[in-house]
Amino acid sequence: MGGDAAGARAVPNGIRPEGDPQPLPYLDSRHNREIGAFDIKMEAFIQSTHMREAGQPPHRLSSTSFRHSYWTIAQLIAHHTINGCDLRAGDLLGTGTQSGPTPAEAGSLAELSVGGTKPFAIGDGERRAFLEDGDAVIFRAWCESPGAVRIGFGDLQGHVLPANV
Repeated sequence: MGGDAAGARAVPNGIRPEGDPQPLPYLDSRHNREIGAFDIKMEAFIQSTHMREAGQPPHRLSSTSFRHSYWTIAQLIAHHTINGCDLRAGDLLGTGTQSGPTPAEAGSLAELSVGGTKPFAIGDGERRAFLEDGDAVIFRAWCESPGAVRIGFGDLQGHVLPANV
């Protein structure tokens, strides 16, 4: 894990904020702290029904990087497998909310709207604190590094449908 593989640049990680528990020995090493986390750029967008009908593009909610992740991929795999749990090709690992250190890098609507108490503008007079019926959420991620080809992971898009009552 590390180097500059096809633009997936690894950056140092592993410095915990003061007062946070330090990783257990099997999750910590000087090498892991130096190599760190992949610098995968991530963006989240929202597009309301009104925006779609008006031909307006999605509104960017946040932009961050996986390098801010509390745990590296190496640590996630080590923790998953330490007690003998199999890990096979195609298995998915959940990383949790990916937030950065600044408000513009918030990883959830709950963070962006301060727990729903401060709705924010998403364009053309609309505001959101929570998702509403008809909203589309779009995620984009890519790796890029000077001298390397940008590699994108494509868009992941979901639409909020009305509840079946």
